[in-house]
Amino acid sequence: MNLAERIAAARGAVPADRLLTNLQLVNVLTGEVYPSEIAIKGGVIVGVGHGYHAAETVDLGGWFVAPGLIDAHMHIESSLCVPPEFSRVALLHGVTTAITDPHEIANVVGLDGIRFMLDAAACSPMSLFVMASSCVPATHMETNGASLDAAALQSLLENPAVLGLAEMMNYPGLLSGDPDVLAKLAAFEGRVIDGHCPGLSGHDLNAYVIAGIHSDHECTTVEEAREKLRQGLVIFIREATNAHNLRPLLPLITSENSRRICFCTDDRQPADLLDDGSVDHMVRVAIAEGGIDPIMALRMATLNTAEYFRLHDRGAIMPGRRADLIVFSDLHAPRAEQVYVAGQIVAENGALTIPIPPLPTNGLPPSVEIDWSTLDFTIPAQGRRVRVIGSIPDQLVTEHRILDAAIHDGQAVADPARDILKMAVIERHGVSGQIGLAFIQGIGLKCGAIAGTVAHDHHNLVVIGADDASMTAAVRAVEQMGGGLVAVDGERVLAELPLPVAGLMSTAPIDAVRAALDRLLDVTARELGSTLHDPFMAMSFMALEVIPSLKLTDAGLVDVNEFRLVELFV
Repeated sequence: MNLAERIAAARGAVPADRLLTNLQLVNVLTGEVYPSEIAIKGGVIVGVGHGYHAAETVDLGGWFVAPGLIDAHMHIESSLCVPPEFSRVALLHGVTTAITDPHEIANVVGLDGIRFMLDAAACSPMSLFVMASSCVPATHMETNGASLDAAALQSLLENPAVLGLAEMMNYPGLLSGDPDVLAKLAAFEGRVIDGHCPGLSGHDLNAYVIAGIHSDHECTTVEEAREKLRQGLVIFIREATNAHNLRPLLPLITSENSRRICFCTDDRQPADLLDDGSVDHMVRVAIAEGGIDPIMALRMATLNTAEYFRLHDRGAIMPGRRADLIVFSDLHAPRAEQVYVAGQIVAENGALTIPIPPLPTNGLPPSVEIDWSTLDFTIPAQGRRVRVIGSIPDQLVTEHRILDAAIHDGQAVADPARDILKMAVIERHGVSGQIGLAFIQGIGLKCGAIAGTVAHDHHNLVVIGADDASMTAAVRAVEQMGGGLVAVDGERVLAELPLPVAGLMSTAPIDAVRAALDRLLDVTARELGSTLHDPFMAMSFMALEVIPSLKLTDAGLVDVNEFRLVELFV
């Protein structure tokens, strides 16, 4: 549809394709709700108001209509499903656009992984945009399957679905003037550049912002978020499976600053997506528990995000915008009863009305290479006190604890009675063969072990267990699956979830993936004793050495605050 045709349709001189009538329009531009009609032609809103005619008229029975929701930052890989399957559940919750960072698969197979995700995203009925993964690897203190420099990342800009540079996690490298980090920032000058700087403050925060960073999604306190807002960052409030930051940050939001705040889910697994939803869940919680005006909450999930990412074709209901719409009956608890993408109804009454296209056949092979000749979980005692990773429920940050070691026959061992378990990160990409060993508290296993190839961001094989035999059996089970998640007790495999796409994703329907993950969580709680909401998601972040305070990679223990490797024994 050319400009002349759009103008004619907007004037009502030619009929629209579809006319939505008898509705209450939620105008995120003006903060109003009022009766109106929406005329759609060629997937675009051509008219807002009365007096239009169309080939098809849809009476919405007085329900509310808002722009389709937009997730400001997320990793599709954390849904454990490939992009078309992820879109199945996202659309049911009114999310018509998501901004993705495929750095999980990029850390395994590099540019091939990002291109795989772009091709798969193109098969999805919702809009999936990509931010080029800035930290592959995240730091020099890990081994992963690929490395992306500035030139490689810049080559992605040829694809119109790539909007900018994804979360700059290596803020220590940025602050120290690391040439590779600065080259990436220079390559994306003039584009949107997302941030990732937990706890950064004062002069260091000023330096981070002056480097061209535009946002941050790692705030955990109102004070931290307020300082970052004052320095010009847009704040993405996050509600992930294992990082529940929404409720603590609700007091931050005011009518004065809300236009600088967006919603994101970051890492959200199937059960939470299917049961609670996506950013729609955040909108409902903000209204019900934060006392946020419904239009303000919806604006943070639509217009704010569209404007931040310069997606000026969506995010509001006005002439010329994409007809991505969510229809609902309760303004104070919006739940998608109808969802439109480019003017076509794609979901209604909790079910999709369109087929999900099949995944392209150019899949990626599994990648789990374990050197069994060097695999050894024993830790000779070199003192009586050890550094212990302190896992905190519902948070990605950890504590750096120093505790008495449990020593048996000259070896430091797990002590489940004190909730001190052994943890290992095993390089699985066939590069270094390294293994990092440490102890962790807060996972809660009484026996057995859990393991998986989902370990942000290098995605080596991580295992946590109460004894070495169970840990060995868990590693073997993951290897035999070609990647995935597993729970074992001794030699007995209790439950497993194969993830054959780079050890990160399944091609199975999301309901089947959810059922397998539910089984894993059930046996981990019932037979192994963990009380965490999702110990597998918690485990996956214990290897991410860019979030304080103490983490483990295949290279060893990382003191994130000091940004260096440290000894296990004190």
